[in-house]
Amino acid sequence: MQWTIKSPEDLPALAPQLLDALDGRRKIALYGEMGAGKTTLVKAVCQYLGVRENTASPTFSLVNQYSYVKPDGSISLFHHLDLYRLRSAQEAFDIGLEDLLYDPWYCVIEWPQWAEPLLPEDAVRVEIEILGESERRIRVV
Repeated sequence: MQWTIKSPEDLPALAPQLLDALDGRRKIALYGEMGAGKTTLVKAVCQYLGVRENTASPTFSLVNQYSYVKPDGSISLFHHLDLYRLRSAQEAFDIGLEDLLYDPWYCVIEWPQWAEPLLPEDAVRVEIEILGESERRIRVV
């Protein structure tokens, strides 16, 4: 499944379609060049889910955790990771990535290359391709 968006303003409308395409899976490896819009896409998904906290790139903290209330009133978590600064799969393991990959919550990983050996079999890979100044192709692979 894939979508082409003309600008970042199109992402809020894309979020529910993207979540539907995940078929209930909650572990997402997010690929794209620097500046492709990975964090912007995560913000749109968080906004759609109802996260009220300020979402930001976890470049320096490596992991940000947000909460939101599901329609049934229960609290859910959303883990947002940015592994750009990691240099090995061992470092990914050392930050506790495996625990986040096997809990019931959403876990979106930007720059997941070092984490690939740890990803669950059913993890979803999402690619963002830069097509123009603000145009992007988003593909679930």
